[in-house]
Amino acid sequence: MDFDIVAKYSALHAKPPGLSSQYGTAGFRTKAENLSHTMFRMGLLAVLRSKQTKSTIGVMVTASHNPEEDNGVKLIDPLGEMLTPSWEEHATRLANAEESELQAVLSDICQKEAVDLQRDAFVVIGRDTRSSSKKLSESVIAGVSAIGGQYHDYGLVTTPQLHYMVCCRNTHGNYGTATVEGYYQKLSKAFTELTKQAVSQRDGHMCLKIDCANGIGALKLKELERYLPGCLRIHIDNDGLKGKLNHLCGADFVKVHQKPPVGLEMKTGERCCSFDGDADRIVYYYIDAAGRFHLLDGDKIATLISTFLKELLVKTGQALTLAVIQTAYANGSSTRYLEETMKVPVHCAKTGVKHLHHKAQEFDVGVYFEANGHGTVLFSKAAEEKIRRQAENEKDNRKREAARMLENTIDLINQTVGDAISDMLVIEAILVLKNFTVQQWDAMYTDLPNRQLKVKVADRRVIDTTDAERRAVTPPGLQEKIDALVKEMKWARAFVRPSGTEDVVRVYAEADTQENADNLAYDVSLAVYHSAGGVGEEPKPVG
Repeated sequence: MDFDIVAKYSALHAKPPGLSSQYGTAGFRTKAENLSHTMFRMGLLAVLRSKQTKSTIGVMVTASHNPEEDNGVKLIDPLGEMLTPSWEEHATRLANAEESELQAVLSDICQKEAVDLQRDAFVVIGRDTRSSSKKLSESVIAGVSAIGGQYHDYGLVTTPQLHYMVCCRNTHGNYGTATVEGYYQKLSKAFTELTKQAVSQRDGHMCLKIDCANGIGALKLKELERYLPGCLRIHIDNDGLKGKLNHLCGADFVKVHQKPPVGLEMKTGERCCSFDGDADRIVYYYIDAAGRFHLLDGDKIATLISTFLKELLVKTGQALTLAVIQTAYANGSSTRYLEETMKVPVHCAKTGVKHLHHKAQEFDVGVYFEANGHGTVLFSKAAEEKIRRQAENEKDNRKREAARMLENTIDLINQTVGDAISDMLVIEAILVLKNFTVQQWDAMYTDLPNRQLKVKVADRRVIDTTDAERRAVTPPGLQEKIDALVKEMKWARAFVRPSGTEDVVRVYAEADTQENADNLAYDVSLAVYHSAGGVGEEPKPVG
C-alpha cells in the first residue's frame, strides 16, 4: 500500500476537523455535505475487506428513508449480508481518524485482520437517486482506486439489488446473474411460475398502487414492469418526477403516521403499498367502506408469508423446521395467532435487522420482519437442496407440486436482505394463490391497540435490558413497577428500552383498548421518568 498516494488523494476528501460519526446497522448517515471523507475512506476499507475475505465487497451510497438532504454509506459483505460487527468498529475508527492518523489506522486494521495486501480486491458500488449520490459515489471510487482496488459501478440501483449483485458474484452465478437484468429475470420467472397455479386470476384482483417515496424504487419498478406477466397490473405513484424524496410519503411515513402518503389517490378497498427511499422496506394498506385507514405492517406480512410456507411444507411432507423471528415491538395478536392458530414457533430477537437475520439462520426456514416492513425469509442450504430435489424427483403429484411452489418461492425471495420489490411480488403471488383480498388478509387477526412514547433522560445507559429487550434489569425496581402496572389490565404488555441514538428511553405498551394502552404507556413513562433520571417536564397523559 502506497501511503503517499493514499495521503495525496485523502487530502482531496479532507475530513472536517472535529467531526465524528458512528457506523451503525444503517452504516453512516448524516448531512450529505459532510460525507466526502467518509466515502473515500469506505472505499479504502472495502478494498481491505475484499483482500481479507478474497471476495467481492459492496458499497452502497444511500440514506434510505432519511430526508433528501442527508446521505449515507454502508458496506456489504460477501454473501450479501451486512458488514460484520468487528469491521463496523474499523469503519468508525477510519471515518473518525484525523488526516495525520490515517496511515496508523489503516496499518492497524491490516495487522489485526491479517490482510494480505498483495491480494487482488474487487468492489461493486451502487447509489440511490439523491442529487448528492453521484458525487459521493465518485469519492468511494477514488478510495478504491487509491489503494489499487478494481471496481464495477452499477450506478443507480436499489440497496437490495446491490446486495443481490454481491451474492451473485461471490457464488459464481449460483444465486443468479450479477446484472440488473439478471435480477429482473430471476424474480419475474419465479413469479410467473408460482402464479401459474392460481385457480382465479380475476380481473383487477392484481392491480396494485405503489407509493415509491419519490426514490429509486420507482425507476427500478418501471424497468421491471416489462418482465412481469399481464396478471399483475401496477400503478406507480410518487415516482420522483414531482415530489421530494421521502417527504410525506414512503413506508416509514405511512407506518409512523398511520395514514396514506401524499400523492397517492386511494379508493375504498384498493390495495396499496409503500416502499421506502432505497426500496428495502414495504408496508401495505387500504381504506374501508367507513373511510378508516388499515395498515398491514411487517407483522402482517410475516404472518401471511409464514402461513403460506407452513401450508406448503405440510403438503410436501418434509420435516423441516419453520420459525418466525420477531422483535419486542411485534403486536401481541400476531404472536398469539402464529403460535396458537397456525402452530408456528415464534422467537424474539433484539431490535435491529442483523439480530433477526442471525436468529433466522438457526432454522431450516426462518421468516423475519420488523414491524416497519423490513424483512425476508432465509432457507438453510440443506432445506433448499431437499426442496429442489423433491421438486424434480417426487413421484406423488401433490407433494411434487407443493415442492415446486416452494422452489419458486425460494427463487422469488431475496434472501440477502429485506427487498421491497421481491417482498411485494411474494405477497402478490400469495394473495392470488389464496384468492385473498387485502381485507381477507387483514382479517387473519386484529392488532391489539398500542402506544409508543419517548422519555428524555440524562443518560440512556442507566437502562439495561434482558430477554430480547423485553425486561429491564436496571435501574433496580423499574421492572417490578412495570409488572404491577401490566397486571391491572387485560391483554396488556409493556417494555422499555434505551434508544440506540439519543438520550431517550422508548416505551411500548399494548392492551385490550386504546384507552388502556394509552394509560399504560403513560404510567410506564412516569415510572421511567422517576426511576431512570428523567429530564425536562414530567410525561403528560396521552391525548
